[in-house]
Amino acid sequence: MESKSAKQHEVLRWASLFLKEHNREEAVAPLLLQHYLGMSPSAFYMRMREDVPSDVVLDFQEAIKEHGKTGIPIEHLTGMASFYSRAFSVNRDVLIPRPETEELVVGVLEYMRRCEWEEPPVISDIGTGSGIIAITLALELEHARVYATDISNEALAVAKKNAVSLGADVTFLQGNLLEPIAENGIQPDIIVSNPPYIAEKERPELSDTVREFDPDLALFAADNGLAIYKRLFHHMAEKNIVPRLAAVEIGDTQGESVKQIANRTFPDGGVHIKQDINGKDRMVFVEFGE
Repeated sequence: MESKSAKQHEVLRWASLFLKEHNREEAVAPLLLQHYLGMSPSAFYMRMREDVPSDVVLDFQEAIKEHGKTGIPIEHLTGMASFYSRAFSVNRDVLIPRPETEELVVGVLEYMRRCEWEEPPVISDIGTGSGIIAITLALELEHARVYATDISNEALAVAKKNAVSLGADVTFLQGNLLEPIAENGIQPDIIVSNPPYIAEKERPELSDTVREFDPDLALFAADNGLAIYKRLFHHMAEKNIVPRLAAVEIGDTQGESVKQIANRTFPDGGVHIKQDINGKDRMVFVEFGE
């Protein structure tokens, strides 16, 4: 298809065929074309027989070709990703948000709304990446004080940009896991984290869209993917940072292993494995009581 003005349905058909030929998800095509046209889904599907400007056709085709040939995520092409019905900026310095992490946020919100808080609760998001967890919790719980840490200054730059654009009051701290929390004398009521948990041996099994474009720092952990959980819980014990709840996302085969790590570190804590919407182990919650 030449890069000239064409009907929207024609542009979409070309893209779908191209993606199919390159073994990519055809659903990328309408999402990406909506972005380039600046249309809502309803407007997009109502205008299938309208012309698409030639410059938009050209830009869209180049993006489709790049995705088809390299696997670059659509979120990197648009610079945006959706999380909890909000638009977040993303790039190669941060993990693209996953739907499973929304379930971690929902679980934390449900816990917090069950509790009584005499003082504004203090939340610490460890390894914040693009800031999706910290920012979402800050916006959903306007009375909370939210801190977020990350070892990557590049990731923190993205997170700070997202907090400003979404109007979230979050304090960002650079450092490894809980170290900046301890250094600043912060005593969190809630610790939440979606740490790297993929074992290096699983790298070949990942799609190129993940393997080649998400940062290794946000994906892989030593000790069969369990290293960060051990270090995080060790930090909590070593620095005497004991919240009311610690909630972490896990890989779907890691539930019992992470539960054992938490039980060994905090034998008096109430450790619970929670499943995601597909019935897979996806979170471990450690409740410490009042």
